[in-house]
Amino acid sequence: MPFAQASLTPLIQTNAFNFWHYRTTDSRATVATSGYFAPAAALLRAGDLVLLQSSDALALLPIRSNAALGIGVTLDGGIGPLKFTRTAAARFAFRQTARAVVRSLVLAPLAAGLSVGTSLPVSARVLGPVSQVVFSLRDATGAVIPPMRVVAVNGGMASAALPAPPVGGGYRIRVEDLADPNLCSISPSFSVSSDFRLLLSESATALMTEAGSALRL
Repeated sequence: MPFAQASLTPLIQTNAFNFWHYRTTDSRATVATSGYFAPAAALLRAGDLVLLQSSDALALLPIRSNAALGIGVTLDGGIGPLKFTRTAAARFAFRQTARAVVRSLVLAPLAAGLSVGTSLPVSARVLGPVSQVVFSLRDATGAVIPPMRVVAVNGGMASAALPAPPVGGGYRIRVEDLADPNLCSISPSFSVSSDFRLLLSESATALMTEAGSALRL
């Protein structure tokens, strides 16, 4: 039978190359005769490929100029109907595991009766993966009063000593994780008073201040 335009189907079409499928009850030899694809010369370009399903063969044939066929390659010499199956599957999975880690810093109560010239002992109880903490003394405006102390955590505790600040009020102690300053604890405000230590004279008749002034009883 002659060439059937409806049996010529494009499989791939680009600006430079087309891949066609042609199915016919004619034999491969009949399809290969000169001028068989002449009615489709406007569609077929030199360099295109035709997958031919004829009555006696499955072949891959190149197109030459003027819609002439090249020798090509016979893929199968005795075939049944050609079927194309196209499937696509994409699988995507995402899994995230997380666990809560509890961390906390709790300052111990400060000693009462703080006075100028003394040492201010500070300590904190540490819970969670915290290896080092920073102790600092803050004034009423929140500014740091040097020095700051970097202390290693040992057995869930950290301790240090800070020099007492000048006489005043509104002081606070802050402890924070060295690696994460957002994890912190701040003490209630406290005051520092003058040193009122008294000395007892040898005669036991008068109490003397450090400056040497006698206090009358």
